[in-house]
Amino acid sequence: MSLNMPHQAYKQNSVNTATPGELTLLLYNGCLKFMKLAKIAIQENNIEQRNINLIKAQNVVQELMLTLNMDVEISKSMMQMYDYIFQRLIEANTKNSIEIIDEVEGYVLEFRNTWKEVIQLAKKPQYAESGKA
Repeated sequence: MSLNMPHQAYKQNSVNTATPGELTLLLYNGCLKFMKLAKIAIQENNIEQRNINLIKAQNVVQELMLTLNMDVEISKSMMQMYDYIFQRLIEANTKNSIEIIDEVEGYVLEFRNTWKEVIQLAKKPQYAESGKA
């Protein structure tokens, strides 16, 4: 039995039981992870790994785009930012640029941190109500 099996089972269960908000947070974290790996690959002159990880980051951004509810006004602005990030990731890949990755990583980090705060704020009233029962 592989040592990774419990870890893989835990990861799979985390995804299967996550709320939509938590899934979005997982997407942001995945995107950040793939950008970090791409930067390491650039530093190591590993073109294949740079390409693989930047494509993975692009795929995450595309998934974030698909999750937007375009009936909500802010989603239009988010779509523009996601599209910008997506285009810059393509450019980072073609130009082998850590600087471009750093730029978009800052945006994704800001989105992730804001989303994390939203999830925490959304949970507070739930806990307060359950404590009165």
